[in-house]
Amino acid sequence: MEENESEWGELTRECLINILSRLTFEDQWRGAMLVCKSWFAALQEPSLHSEFNLEPYFDSPSESPRWWTLQFEFKIDSMLLSIVRSTHQFLTQIRIRHCSDRSLNLVAQRCPNLEVLSIRSCPRVTDDSISKIATGCPNLRELDISYCYEITHESIELIGRNCSNLKVLKRNLMNWLDPSQHIGIVPDDYLNACPQDGDSEAAAIANYMPHLEWLEIRFSKLTVKGLNSICQGCPNLEYLDLSGCANLTSRDIANASSSLSHLKDIKKPNFYIPRSVYHTERYGHWRLYDERFQTDVFRI
Repeated sequence: MEENESEWGELTRECLINILSRLTFEDQWRGAMLVCKSWFAALQEPSLHSEFNLEPYFDSPSESPRWWTLQFEFKIDSMLLSIVRSTHQFLTQIRIRHCSDRSLNLVAQRCPNLEVLSIRSCPRVTDDSISKIATGCPNLRELDISYCYEITHESIELIGRNCSNLKVLKRNLMNWLDPSQHIGIVPDDYLNACPQDGDSEAAAIANYMPHLEWLEIRFSKLTVKGLNSICQGCPNLEYLDLSGCANLTSRDIANASSSLSHLKDIKKPNFYIPRSVYHTERYGHWRLYDERFQTDVFRI
């Protein structure tokens, strides 16, 4: 054993870093750092940690209620804080879920070169930390704040004002038309806190993010007014996801998006409204009439 450890320890630092750079995040932290002292020291090389990506560990068919607990959030925060303290200016991509202002405030302070920030499903991320991200991370080119209900249009405006390189914005909401897929997993009070200010967020996007190429706003409650402002203010859009945006008709979308000369793909909403949400047996024929003749009388 001693001879093998000696052989591993004789590898040059450059060689070790090259080897370690080929390992997954999990392999680096759970295995490689335990090989010997020289490997542990090499793993402190900041360039090995330009990306912190926990998304693969959340990529499962179903969510876990445990993810929405304060205890789990604390663990995620602790991991992110540890990474930021050891790599800070080298960190360019962060993809996590269920963190809080606690860790993002440090990201804003120490990661000026951050280009990608994905923080889906973070119930305790607020305007406080995102406003600091806006000023502390001006190189952002991709931002995912989906299912973060404590973030408002004010933060979206600040990000747009300060991050002129932003090309990708993902601001998806949970399916408020049929929340059954989240019941028993997402806390009820959070599930019922779906943001109502779709047009305010649309205005912030339109006025301060003119260079967007990719926009996802699934289940947003914006109206045709908000959609028109986005299409006029973001002329470079190539991808637009409006899935679940029940306040929009087919004609609304066709008219608004006609000005987007670079548009390659658009996801349109499904106009089926579950009976559990609306009394379709009473008003369904009016909804059908509205869709067929585009009268917009019974817009939700």
